[in-house]
Amino acid sequence: MNQIILASGSPRRKELLEQIGLEFEICPAKGEEIITKTIPEEVVMELSRQKAEEVAGMVSAYGENHSELTTPQDILVIGADTVVAYDGQILGKPKDREHAMEMLRMLSGHTHSVYTGVTCVFIDKKGRCGEHIFYEKTDVTMYPMTETEIQRYVDTGEPMDKAGSYGIQGRCAIHVKEIRGDYNNVVGLPVSRLYQELLGIGIDLYLW
Repeated sequence: MNQIILASGSPRRKELLEQIGLEFEICPAKGEEIITKTIPEEVVMELSRQKAEEVAGMVSAYGENHSELTTPQDILVIGADTVVAYDGQILGKPKDREHAMEMLRMLSGHTHSVYTGVTCVFIDKKGRCGEHIFYEKTDVTMYPMTETEIQRYVDTGEPMDKAGSYGIQGRCAIHVKEIRGDYNNVVGLPVSRLYQELLGIGIDLYLW
């Protein structure tokens, strides 16, 4: 049996892969994120690649150093990164409460875009590597939010670990007016696109 590794500690990405019935291991990347790009789709692909390659490197190194503990198998490492972009500005995770409120004020009553970059790194039984990278974009329109509504939402603590300071699958759902594109992409991983992209290069996730 070959192995799938999710290079992310995100509970939302874990739930999405479980939702589609995949068996996988979780090994979050821990390295410092280095951003050299400015265009949202390039940023998320760059960061997802860093995560996937870091974990793939750890897996390869472990296999080389502990061959007596490992069995030959093909390994697929999936790295992902999500950002929110509004009016040309990339919005990551909030630094603090005030930062979260500032971002929500920006998004209130407007349309923004959510980008997720995905990198798949393949390691075959002989240690040879290859990778496939893509991104998905979804446009989200928010209803206008009052200051009281913004404060109430931030008080829940939900925005603090999410790009753009909101979770579409959580309490902020009441403020989402319209979605154009893949809902799961906003949650954190476009699983349908992932499946189709891999099929396009000859890989069936359920036969991996």
